[in-house]
Amino acid sequence: MNVAAELIRELPADERPRERLLAHGARSLGDAELIAVLLRTGRNGTSALAMAREVLAANGGLAGLAVAAPATLAQRGLGPAKAATLLAAAEVGRRLARRELGDRPPLANPAAVASYLALRYAVRDQEVMGALYLDVRNRLVADRELFRGALSRAAVEPRQLLREGLLLGAAGLILFHTHPSGDPSPSAEDLAFTRRLAEAGETVGVRLVDHLILGGVGRWVSLRERGAW
Repeated sequence: MNVAAELIRELPADERPRERLLAHGARSLGDAELIAVLLRTGRNGTSALAMAREVLAANGGLAGLAVAAPATLAQRGLGPAKAATLLAAAEVGRRLARRELGDRPPLANPAAVASYLALRYAVRDQEVMGALYLDVRNRLVADRELFRGALSRAAVEPRQLLREGLLLGAAGLILFHTHPSGDPSPSAEDLAFTRRLAEAGETVGVRLVDHLILGGVGRWVSLRERGAW
């Protein structure tokens, strides 16, 4: 009999994650409890709940766990089955977020756009730049990761971003890029590039709707809200 499972069963019924989920719904559970339900069992005398807390702490919370590599999870003591379960759940969340984003105007809620992007790009050790391309009603047409690595704004031309939009028939775009340092504060280079892109976009008919900078978990900046152009 699994010792870790026994540790969960020793809890009062109203404190066991699975029983609480069934009785009160998934929203009643904390992050670690949800992960424990997915893990099902622990290991070597460690309960699934304790193991879930360890995994979350090691990966910087749910956002970091959502983009963790299988090898990283294996280093935390997760076997292939547990790692696959967590990664599959994260992908389901990403697909639901994308569908939700596509069903409403992204411009109405920059926070929702940032949450969607964080599922894919949080806790990255290198800079990523991309764009969400929108139709005339500000609904999502496509999202594209366009650059990765050490980026220089001088080496990135607005026409590269706008060309993709024209090929997609997009009316606008939301530019995004990450700051691996965790600080989403815009640099002078970020601001200058944003203005260049906005001006070029007006010329070709693909307007810049926003530019989001993603920092650490839960940290982001909307340059539209800051009046950057």
